Amino acid sequence: MQGAAMKNSSSAAPIIVWFRSDLRLSDNPALHAATEAGSPVVCLYVHEKPQHDLRPPQGAALWWQHGSLANLNQSLKKHGGCLHALAGHAGEIVEALAETVGARGVYWNRRYDPAGRDVDTRIKTRLRERGRVVESFNASLLHEPWTILNRAGSPFRVFTPYWAEGLRQGDPESPLPGPKKIQFASLPGPLAERFRYPAGLDPDPQDPDWAATMRELRPRGEEGAQQRLEAFLDEGLNGYADNRDRLDRQATSRLSPYLRFGNISVRQIWHAMVARQHAGALKAMNRDIEKFKSELGWREFSYSLLYHAPALHRQNIQPSFDAMPWRRDKAALQAWQRGRTGYPVVDAAMRELWATGSMHNRARMIVGSFLVKHLLIDWREGESWFWNTLVDADPANNPASWQWVAGTGANAAPYFRILNPILQGEKFDPDGAYVKRWLPELAKLPGGVVHHPWTASAVELHDAGISLGDDYPHPIVDHDAARKRALATWKSMRGS
Repeated sequence: MQGAAMKNSSSAAPIIVWFRSDLRLSDNPALHAATEAGSPVVCLYVHEKPQHDLRPPQGAALWWQHGSLANLNQSLKKHGGCLHALAGHAGEIVEALAETVGARGVYWNRRYDPAGRDVDTRIKTRLRERGRVVESFNASLLHEPWTILNRAGSPFRVFTPYWAEGLRQGDPESPLPGPKKIQFASLPGPLAERFRYPAGLDPDPQDPDWAATMRELRPRGEEGAQQRLEAFLDEGLNGYADNRDRLDRQATSRLSPYLRFGNISVRQIWHAMVARQHAGALKAMNRDIEKFKSELGWREFSYSLLYHAPALHRQNIQPSFDAMPWRRDKAALQAWQRGRTGYPVVDAAMRELWATGSMHNRARMIVGSFLVKHLLIDWREGESWFWNTLVDADPANNPASWQWVAGTGANAAPYFRILNPILQGEKFDPDGAYVKRWLPELAKLPGGVVHHPWTASAVELHDAGISLGDDYPHPIVDHDAARKRALATWKSMRGS
């Protein structure tokens, strides 16, 4: 049956495969189903215009997306086709393209944010009214949000029982292979010219080239994702449980931007790790493996929250925090954004973010706690800044993590848990290597004072070539005073 189907001529009614956050060929259920159906395919990507709560990638994430699209296009070219990337309202574009090419169907992989689901539902309804087949698939998650519920049939609000239920359901389905052959539909000349990558959306910067460091660090796209996974399994997973919080070590997977844009699937990561474990080819202990699996579980939990929360990036999950009297302090916010707070571990992390589009997970907690609790600035300001500066800015992980650190979300760290940036630096960057890398002005300070340079002696500052207030700022807020203010504000909010 499959062989006969594949002999259909390219003039047969095609299937449109609409790529979104699944920019890969392997383990891509929508593409796999379309090629197995035996119809020629049209590969489409839509740069969607922002709408209410529909958040297209911005800044650094848009840069990563662009490279991923280019990589996907090159992969499709090797099969004799290409990716048609357009800009506008998805409904108008998908429906117009389907009408123009006489598509018999449109296939896509599901998304889970309420705004995206609303768009997809409207498109699906209109396409089916016109007699077209619409199929959607899971390409992003181990377990979709509606499959993990508590005994009452409600979504979990605490991670531990959520993940226990996820593990109880067993390993996810095995990943699908990449297509050996893709039959592409031929678009007429005028149509091919109309449906092409839109001018003005190429975010690869030239003057100034603000992405230079990001470009040097890691390749974008499916091949780069597989290389990163192999490197992590070979070198990073062993000792992961003990080392993952160390800022001065490369001890995390660094797979998040690849997962964000679907250059690799979570199923591929899971099964690659399990296969090596069963083959005895991993040096990692079970504790390392289970810890990494739980980090994948936090990503799943975040998507469950996103699915069930109407506006995760702008509404407190805990409505009691709607009464929180956040401070509006533009100068303090800018100092935080630019890495000029006077707390070295905070500033190093924020400058790493600006230079690389990335930040260690422990550092994200430190800078998040500092913004929300030391400065009493609304977590949404931080979420917005990360949305524009992170290459892995994710519609679920980003707001869910900010709500966690702010104490406003599900399974959140309590608001009275206020991270001390000095102690955090000393614990997770004990020799100051991380701070000195990103704050070269502090590079000559002794390790004993690098996390609190205002305590350095005049001789130590002189020998390091530092004039506090000129070369490096004084702390913009005293830790003890900020902690007391945050707790007092929280208590007043609870009593309001």
